[in-house]
Amino acid sequence: MDLKNKVVVVTGGTKGLGKALALGFLKDGSKVVVCSKDGGFENLENGIVGIKADVTKENEMQSLAEKITSDFGQIDVWINNAGIWLPHKPIEETDWKRAHDLMEVNLFGTVYGAKAALAQMRKQDFGMIVNIISTSGLNGKINETAYCASKFAASGFTKSLMKEVDGIKIKVLGVYPGGMQTNLFDENIPVNYNEFMDPSFVAEKIIENLKLKKPEVELVINR
Repeated sequence: MDLKNKVVVVTGGTKGLGKALALGFLKDGSKVVVCSKDGGFENLENGIVGIKADVTKENEMQSLAEKITSDFGQIDVWINNAGIWLPHKPIEETDWKRAHDLMEVNLFGTVYGAKAALAQMRKQDFGMIVNIISTSGLNGKINETAYCASKFAASGFTKSLMKEVDGIKIKVLGVYPGGMQTNLFDENIPVNYNEFMDPSFVAEKIIENLKLKKPEVELVINR
């Protein structure tokens, strides 16, 4: 895909991987829109549009898609990037009330974003939905039961949606990055954090894949 002048939406796009993706698409000449439930748009690069929206609210994702379509005429790429994390703990010590919030963002945030994007893409008969998941959605990990469960769920949703749109001009991709050096871990920095990837490196790999004539539908990015 030639990304020049393409309308690209990135959820959770004000920091971390989302911000790196937004900057990467901007560099390639895309029209970039990011959303965040908390705002924080004052430090956005010129050319990036920020819209306040909460991915866990289905109506807000629908309104976001409608506004972008109204302002730009179409949606070419929608990236469900927003996600949260819980510190690693055994199941008995895990805060399962917080795990509900984790699922709301990591699964339902992806579902609602994809649903809103797909509604518009079906009307225009083209588009690409990219779900940022995690390598934690590929293999179970010790003391990560809640986080892995949320990412396995997002992965299952993505694989199913791929088949739901198979054969039409709308594509669904899943991206599985390993650990990145982002504010996701501010609450409890892992001991091997210095080995984690720079989000700009991951963003570059994702964008390079989208530029291919036949992008990998399940892109794993390991550190």
